[in-house]
Amino acid sequence: MRAEDVLADQQNQGQFNGVTVRKGTVGAFLANARLWLDESSDIDDKAIAERDILDALPALHALGLFDIVQVRDSALRELVSASTACPG
Repeated sequence: MRAEDVLADQQNQGQFNGVTVRKGTVGAFLANARLWLDESSDIDDKAIAERDILDALPALHALGLFDIVQVRDSALRELVSASTACPG
């Protein structure tokens, strides 16, 4: 399966398990996770990245990302897991 088989080029979002997921959600999560984990990142930038990570988690869970991929960093894994216990 190719990316365009999941979401056509002209589509910007799709429904997955009842949740609207925007194109780029996984890529944005990865970029935010890298920034959040980077010790040299500014505290304000980290706070914004964390908020954006938390906002994206319902979509990422709807996609089943964490059913397939395990987060290796323990702090990030805890952030992702804590959101599962209390979905937003």
